Amino acid sequence: MHAIVIREPGDADVLEWTEVPDPEPKSGEVVIEVAASAVNRADVMQRRGLYPPPPGASEYPGLEVSGRIAAVGDGVQGWREGDEVCALLAGGGYAERVAVPAGQVLPVPHGVGLAEAAGLPEVACTVWSNVFMLARLGAGESFLVHGGGSGIGTMAIQLARAYGAKVTCTVGSEEKARVCRELGAGTVVNYRTEDFVGHGPFDVVLDHLGGSYLPRNVEALATGGRLVVIGTQGGRTGELDLGRLLVKRGTVHATGLRARPLEEKAAIVAAVREHVWPLIEAGDVRPVVHARVPLAGAADAHRLMEDGAHIGKILLTV
Repeated sequence: MHAIVIREPGDADVLEWTEVPDPEPKSGEVVIEVAASAVNRADVMQRRGLYPPPPGASEYPGLEVSGRIAAVGDGVQGWREGDEVCALLAGGGYAERVAVPAGQVLPVPHGVGLAEAAGLPEVACTVWSNVFMLARLGAGESFLVHGGGSGIGTMAIQLARAYGAKVTCTVGSEEKARVCRELGAGTVVNYRTEDFVGHGPFDVVLDHLGGSYLPRNVEALATGGRLVVIGTQGGRTGELDLGRLLVKRGTVHATGLRARPLEEKAAIVAAVREHVWPLIEAGDVRPVVHARVPLAGAADAHRLMEDGAHIGKILLTV
């Protein structure tokens, strides 16, 4: 088979489409013949040498795929060859085939195309595990998501709206603002011209910027508010005013999904299948796809992501 390998840390040109060995399913795994993968910020960080895969994971980038099951390992129940599926991965998605633990596999939702489904697992699992399982966002609460036009942002807006929260997001362009309003954001803040703090307070904040936004995120929290940090695009360090956090009885969670134990990932995937998939199949939540790029041209897809103008997911099709 062929896969995208990272020759060395660097810019998008270090991504190379080359022949590699076929994967074999271990006990408890299935092998998926890939129809599509999707680009995530973690892939860009891995390419730059800043986010190595966890021990035991594939060295190829790619945290999600869709396709058809090509082989089933020992002990796997509920899946068979030919099933159309999508899956959450710890790595290896930029390839024609990938082995994945069966607990991280989901059926393609009714009404969603096979390639389109590749853009669902990472964002659905990230948003559900952080915003709902960890931060416990409830109906009637106020929710802020930074980067509303991103893959995470477009999913977070829709799920928060579907579960009755009041949604605010930040964006960097009027086109992104338009799409976010269509998806259900009641308030959209252009971070280039306006400060989001004045639109608070917020019961839950989902942030991917980290250090640079930490003081203002805490300032924007409501009493009992929960800040969940899932990335460090704005730096790894920031000033935390513990006095302000104490007065608000707030909490700050810093979490990741990729390196979690298999049991935790399986529990998250099961919860997504129970709580998110019905909303997708009913048409209340939908994948937002910005572009489809051939997998062999993954470098172009990375450049598109780094340009920052995309809205939703960038798919890599086989």
